[in-house]
Amino acid sequence: MQSSLIIPLLLLLFCSAASGFGSMGPIAAALGDDGFFCAIDAGGTQEVICWTKNNSSLSAPMSGSSSSAASAFSSSIPPMAALSGGEGFLCGIAANTSQALCWNSFSSDLVPSTYRTVAYCHIAAGKNHVCAIRGAYYSDNDSGTVDCWDIVRHSNNSLRAKESSLFYNQSISNLVLKKVVSGDGFSCGGVKGGIVCWGPNLTSLGMPVMTENFAVLASGRGSLCGILEGSRKVECGGGNADSFLGPPVGIGFVSLSAGPNHFCGIREDNHAVECWGSFNLSLNPKGGSGFMAIASSDFTTCGIREDDLVLDCSFVNASMLPEFNPPLELCSPGLCSPGSCGEGEFAFNASLLNEADLTSLCVRKDLKICSPCGSNCTEGFFLSSQCTANADRVCTPCTLCQNSSCWEVCGLKSTPEKHWDHWHRLAIIIGSCASVFILILMCWCLLPYLIGTRKEEGGKKHFKSCIGKPELETDNIANNLSPSVASCPGMAQVFRLSELKDATNGFKEFNELGRGSYGFVYKAILADGHQVAVKRANAATIIHTSSRDFEMELEILCKIRHCNIVNLLGYCSELGERLLVYEYMPRGTLYDHLHSGLSPLNWNLRLNISMQAAKGLQYLHKEFVPPVVHRDIKTSNILLDSDWGARIADFGLLTSNEKDLNEEMKNDVYNFGIVLLEILSGRKSYDVDYTPPSIVEWAIPLIKLGKAAALIDQYVALPRNVEPLLKLADIAELAVRQNPSERPTMSVIATWLEQIVKEGLIL
Repeated sequence: MQSSLIIPLLLLLFCSAASGFGSMGPIAAALGDDGFFCAIDAGGTQEVICWTKNNSSLSAPMSGSSSSAASAFSSSIPPMAALSGGEGFLCGIAANTSQALCWNSFSSDLVPSTYRTVAYCHIAAGKNHVCAIRGAYYSDNDSGTVDCWDIVRHSNNSLRAKESSLFYNQSISNLVLKKVVSGDGFSCGGVKGGIVCWGPNLTSLGMPVMTENFAVLASGRGSLCGILEGSRKVECGGGNADSFLGPPVGIGFVSLSAGPNHFCGIREDNHAVECWGSFNLSLNPKGGSGFMAIASSDFTTCGIREDDLVLDCSFVNASMLPEFNPPLELCSPGLCSPGSCGEGEFAFNASLLNEADLTSLCVRKDLKICSPCGSNCTEGFFLSSQCTANADRVCTPCTLCQNSSCWEVCGLKSTPEKHWDHWHRLAIIIGSCASVFILILMCWCLLPYLIGTRKEEGGKKHFKSCIGKPELETDNIANNLSPSVASCPGMAQVFRLSELKDATNGFKEFNELGRGSYGFVYKAILADGHQVAVKRANAATIIHTSSRDFEMELEILCKIRHCNIVNLLGYCSELGERLLVYEYMPRGTLYDHLHSGLSPLNWNLRLNISMQAAKGLQYLHKEFVPPVVHRDIKTSNILLDSDWGARIADFGLLTSNEKDLNEEMKNDVYNFGIVLLEILSGRKSYDVDYTPPSIVEWAIPLIKLGKAAALIDQYVALPRNVEPLLKLADIAELAVRQNPSERPTMSVIATWLEQIVKEGLIL
């Protein structure tokens, strides 16, 4: 067989976020029946996570498990700078030493002793061999001479490494190579003015002569595909390339991945994945965003999603889905490298992730991950922000499209409709002018009557519904405390992550307002001086909540508008972050005023807060369509605005499509009953300093015995008339009844509380 062949391709190979035979990236697949996947973790230490088919854990040298389908590396496997997959084994370059390491589920000793202490800057695993270029991985010089060794497979399927005679050739031993790829019995490396290929299977490879320059190259078992420099189009060649259903025509790519007999690439425009060959499909991750890195095996292609860095896989056969579940891990979006990013790339900013102590995804702080910018979005999304030096473009769901800038992309307006809109707007203008003229005449006639009516009301104040729809005005009562009128913006604003980071002083602890299972809430001051509250999801929330769920939540939150709800002002879903921007409530939580030493609330305030919180829940249960159930109503989720108005926060999203809607609403009623008991008594819902510690077990027997007066908070001056407080106790007792069918609805409770407040001052 021919042992050496120079192909004048003028090929320039550089690092790409792809994997397969011959490729090197942050995620890689070991091919074959014993195949498995590994990816570099995004924790800043470049540790590696591996997982297999059939949800099985890899045996030694890997131990432990972060999910049923994944195993964490043992201490014998160091953090890795890059990964490359072969047939039933994986190779990588150690992040701290640049030494090569190859392993499968039985052995991590698949590098000959001669090469174990050598530093390498690039590595490529083929079917039964490995080639690596000498040189320190993080040095500016990413070229050097090449070493190759064989991976020998025994009858019992065990593997061992030995120095290679098949892949040793004097003509290439002294060449300085720039990157290397490997396939089944061949390897190719970039040299000045082209590439050089060597190995026993070059004849069967049958590489055609290509005259264009290439930016990226990947190899299958017996074929090669490359991304053309400039146009970013793909061309393929090799012994079995003719049998492929050729690469997509007219599409630019930024990365390639190869399986045994198929290729996949990440599109240049929207970062979706297109595959061709034996595995022919288009792949978008759940939620519609794109990928930052991909790897292919015989049966699946897995990628790292760009919106949250979580793994996502697609299969040759959909029936394999239950057998193969990648771990819920955040993985590195690319390879760490020194130097600055080039044109059309952005440097991934690790500080924008949800890990408070994470400042880099790389083991060294001077390294960065350069990723290609996207220029468009997948179907169902529109481009809301362009790519910058430190952030990729932002794609927003079309369900949140609110103006003409996204109508065409989202297919919401056709050309005839736009013409109709023109005439429609003209008709509105003409009609408005006529209406204004008629309105002036009416006001002129009615002015004397209006003036007389205003005098008769004697200065009584009225407040229109803050929901923004016509409703009867409500009298202001009890110390002239009025419901705060919500701003009710016409649409949620899309914020840039950098904008919110600046507004919260980099999400610093001193800006923190609170924290919970969802994440953290920060006080923020926007560039225009407005104060807002920014709710930032943590990594666990992002991992366990799909992008589609987040979009559905946004659709509902954007529509909720009520004066007793903390209304959503905007959001940010950039770089894997999920941030919600809400109205800022300067008076803090009801919990803080009742239990944490803030200014005590008088009885007028407490009754008004009870009524307003009830109206907020009533709106969610009965007035909003589809109904929303809070699921976690408590005093810490009732906030107070600048006018001491009560606002419901942190509600869940259980809609009428779910079976147990009525039962969940009754649970809200029960929890609200506990809130009423806390307001009445000043005691916490559960306090070990009291016997019994449960406020329900303590209060309800007293109420049933007619001793509700014993519950009244002794640290607040007793009012002249305690009857409204006793009624409050009766309502609480009904709300916390064990039988849900005996509990009143929130509408009934809101009506009762409103009547109590209307009875007048109680001081």
